[in-house]
Amino acid sequence: MSDLPPCPECESAYVYQDGSLLICPECAHEWNPNEVVVDPDAIVLKDAVGNLLAEDDKVTLIKDLKVKGSSLVLKVGTKAVIKRFVDADHDIDCKVDGHGHMMLKSKFVRKQN
Repeated sequence: MSDLPPCPECESAYVYQDGSLLICPECAHEWNPNEVVVDPDAIVLKDAVGNLLAEDDKVTLIKDLKVKGSSLVLKVGTKAVIKRFVDADHDIDCKVDGHGHMMLKSKFVRKQN
């Protein structure tokens, strides 16, 4: 059995190596297995000061935020943990300490060190 990975395009197991490239005979896809694959659909977000955010990062709020449909106000310095990114107006799905899961905008948070 071959130690080569399946084709990233069609998942075919019939991949062969030609020099430094791997080639799929079924879909004719060629790729370099040593290149870092960048997902073009990945969401890249930055916080209020320009730091790149990732899932499971800890962030703090940089201003007081009113919670829509409630009398609750999230205060400056409230901590949250990012669970996932969403391609929407409120682009961070996170768990806010003491308040549960909420959607926040990345421009109102700062990454903790």
